[in-house]
Amino acid sequence: PMPLNRSDLPQNVLSLLSQGTVIPAHPLALDAQRSFHRERQRALTRYYVDAGAGGLAVGVHTTQFAIRERGLYSTVLAAAMEDRLAWSNRPMAMIAGLCGQTAQAVAEARTAVSLGYHAGLLSLAAVGSASEDEIVEHCTQVAKEIPLVGFYLQTVVGGPVLSSDFWRRFALIPNVLAIKVAPFNRYRTLDVVRGLVDAGAEDRVFLYTGNDDHIVLDLALPFVAQRDGQDVTVRFRGGLLGHWSVWTASAVRQLRTIKDELARSGGALSPELLALDSRVTDCNSAFFDVANNFHGCIAGCHEVLRRQGLLEGIWCLDPQEGLGAGQAQAIDRVYAQHGDLADDAFVSENLQRWLS
Repeated sequence: PMPLNRSDLPQNVLSLLSQGTVIPAHPLALDAQRSFHRERQRALTRYYVDAGAGGLAVGVHTTQFAIRERGLYSTVLAAAMEDRLAWSNRPMAMIAGLCGQTAQAVAEARTAVSLGYHAGLLSLAAVGSASEDEIVEHCTQVAKEIPLVGFYLQTVVGGPVLSSDFWRRFALIPNVLAIKVAPFNRYRTLDVVRGLVDAGAEDRVFLYTGNDDHIVLDLALPFVAQRDGQDVTVRFRGGLLGHWSVWTASAVRQLRTIKDELARSGGALSPELLALDSRVTDCNSAFFDVANNFHGCIAGCHEVLRRQGLLEGIWCLDPQEGLGAGQAQAIDRVYAQHGDLADDAFVSENLQRWLS
């Protein structure tokens, strides 16, 4: 395929990303034999579309990196694209997960472009031991194929620690579109903001939160960095989150509420909205199995979808991957305490249609 540049992207997709939207990380539906379950995968995609998601991230951590060894990468990416286009013609940003060393990431980028994806979310876990110069070069090579969404990954799942100067250099790559900021760390989140501002790229490169432990406040708060002695205010436009693979209709409502309140009040937010941050983080602690150092972070999201009837089971490609000790009880607890944040009613109203 011909390389894809951000200037080639449909204007409605660019403006959607610029305004900020909800991008769930798409899970992988499997059957009891741990084979790809096409119908359930289609139901998930339809759910995200109808919930009002503005995009989908496919082939990312939540989709399970092991799809690559199983030869499922292009199958799963093609399925999401096909199902989303068949279900709705509204614009959606389609983002493909890219990983591995440069040759692999470039090959995956070409696959994504050939399937009609708009951007690649580039995991740097495989090149984490390289120098920042080498990582910038790696990103530059992949960006020749597809518009990039940078990814600051938390170290507990293999992400390297990257300086604000790295993020400055990354933001200067012409085909960079956005950065998913997910170090689960305030200091490192601010390093990305500073790098973006140092690059003068805050209008061109969109910040998306991936900090599942701080979602509401990332979306609600202004972030300030200095350039040439002047304050520059930057905002997260939206989120690209594994947490948003569940209770998605509720996430869409939350982002809209935040944006509406900010617009109406000139930046002031109600105490109720600010307090929502701790509730969403509490739910995430159960879904992501924080008690067991994120062991069950994928299975936990599967479990919520299973309880809603969207998935038949919580199977992962790796038989060792399942719920952590006490995680089912933690999910029971957050359902009991934060059930108003769930979207179970929305799912049950539409489930048969999505499975048809």
